[in-house]
Amino acid sequence: MWDTMSKDGHFSRENFDAGCSMPSSSGETLCAAVSASTWVEPHGRCTVAFALAWSSPKVKFQKGCTYNRRYTEFYGTSERSSSINLVHDALTKYRLWEEEIEKWQDPILKDEKLPEWYKFTLFNELYFLVAGGTVWTDGQPPAFSETSPAYQHKHSKKGTKSESVKDNHVKPAAEQVNDGDDLPNGEERSVSMYAAVHGSQMPEQTSGLRSQEPIPYLLSKDGPENVGKFLYLEGVEYIMWNTYDVHFYASFALLDLFPKIELSIQRDFADAVLYEDRRRVKFLADGTSGIRKVKGAVPHDLGTHDPWHEMNAYNIHDTSKWKDLNPKFVLQVYRDFAATGDMTFGRDVWPAVCAAMDYMDQFDRDCDGLIENDGFPDQTYDAWTVHGISAYCGGLWLAALQAAATMAHRLGDRPYAEKYKLKFMKAKAVYEAKLWNGSYFNYDSGTSSNSRSIQADQLAGQWYAASSGLPPIFDEHKIRSALQKIFEFNVMKVKGGRMGAVNGMTPKGKVDETCMQSREIWTGVTYGVAANMLLHGMEHQGFITAEGIFLAGWSEDGYGYWFQTPEGWTTDGHYRSLVYMRPLAIWAMQWALSPPKAILEAPKVNLMDRIHISPQAVRAVGEIGVRKIAPDNRCIPSSTFQCEC
Repeated sequence: MWDTMSKDGHFSRENFDAGCSMPSSSGETLCAAVSASTWVEPHGRCTVAFALAWSSPKVKFQKGCTYNRRYTEFYGTSERSSSINLVHDALTKYRLWEEEIEKWQDPILKDEKLPEWYKFTLFNELYFLVAGGTVWTDGQPPAFSETSPAYQHKHSKKGTKSESVKDNHVKPAAEQVNDGDDLPNGEERSVSMYAAVHGSQMPEQTSGLRSQEPIPYLLSKDGPENVGKFLYLEGVEYIMWNTYDVHFYASFALLDLFPKIELSIQRDFADAVLYEDRRRVKFLADGTSGIRKVKGAVPHDLGTHDPWHEMNAYNIHDTSKWKDLNPKFVLQVYRDFAATGDMTFGRDVWPAVCAAMDYMDQFDRDCDGLIENDGFPDQTYDAWTVHGISAYCGGLWLAALQAAATMAHRLGDRPYAEKYKLKFMKAKAVYEAKLWNGSYFNYDSGTSSNSRSIQADQLAGQWYAASSGLPPIFDEHKIRSALQKIFEFNVMKVKGGRMGAVNGMTPKGKVDETCMQSREIWTGVTYGVAANMLLHGMEHQGFITAEGIFLAGWSEDGYGYWFQTPEGWTTDGHYRSLVYMRPLAIWAMQWALSPPKAILEAPKVNLMDRIHISPQAVRAVGEIGVRKIAPDNRCIPSSTFQCEC
């Protein structure tokens, strides 16, 4: 091919008219090329547009489930015809696409008030939505291979099929197979052993799933709101789909740009909350065993090799005991509900919100309304031990109580609104009494060497409250004082603010060396802290904080992490986990700068004030005594986490 081109400058027309090329055989070297010729007048210009398209309509996971990709809804499942139509649309519509992209980007790019570095970093961090292993399906059930656990389960229980179906609260799909001959263009369609389970209000399950039974796949909602199902990886090194404690940070990008996809993800997790999977797994940190998915607990992730059917691929800790996942679910649901104004979504997921909140009662062991951590890394910082009440998880819980109370009020569920408001009032008093030290909130209420550390992420709950249009959970002067402390210590005392916010800093201005994660700078957390600063009128501090990530990761003088932004790096620039989900949190900064109309134009009324509770309950709150909780000095015995508790 190259010899022909170098000799004649073009290919012969005969090749073009020869029809389709023959399929390649295994081991054969592939080559394809096109050429085009045109006349260009002196001083003239001519553009020749080339387009390349490929079609891979099906995605198959390791354990045998195969799904159709989202674009097959518009182009069909035939590889050849869909690729031809895709390349045709690219050639005829690319100018329109470019115009639409410019129309979307120009208001930000031409905003002279925004720093230049911020403008292009904001858009460039979106690379992860494509490069992060993204799978977008049509929302229909999968086809199962004969080697898949679901297929084998189906065919190994002949005679007890109705019992199995009854236990799982699903109906069997029509068991017919279409060979594709009667479909246009030879298209294929998937047939699943499961049909839809509509709505989130599922019947009560008493025994959960039996051993080796897959969780029923839930169809996307019908109608225009059906945008299929969406998966993206935590990172290319941490291969788990839709890791939820990290999505908490990254989800601002999807909500701002693709809100229906974001609601689809939240529906998946709402459905997952109400399921139990009793298959046994072993946890690596302490060697204990437990069930894969506990009912009422928000899953850590949707799985790896069989997403939706086999959740919680993460097996270092038992995440049913984590303290951040359930509050993060409630906070994300309320934020999305408030931002979209979608009452149908709110009603659909409300049973899961109630279940997630009630599940957390077991971690309030002294009945003061506030959850306690259990002396191991039971949250997204899964190598950083927490004792007693923690600034991070406790703050998320306070914000979740407020969000749940407000959502209950808006949905007309008065008993739950009163219940959560009362808990909020009790818990807030305890939280502040235990953790506020006059300038920031201590890391936790324990007595370990790092209990007074300054955690960059201590106000994560307040960040979400402000992003959702909720009233502040603390007095404004306390919020600004804590943010200023983080800026002065966690940001500016690390290379003069040129690296982002280190996760932990001692009151003496030294990096907290308790464990690997306390001494790391997390890119997505830094963006979240910066967004919180913007929400509280601290624009100068917010942009300097986030600029550290640009300088270290994206600038020519940095460490060369562009388009592969890692989870974090140390103060000397060594990274951990390239191509990571959490840095999408830079879109939380844009959310703070340009909130959606539903939040910006919402009535400036504190809905919490409209939730009335009895005078007796109010008096009971005032009589709460703050009891000292004995610290749990247990820690992970493994040196993997380098804990010093």
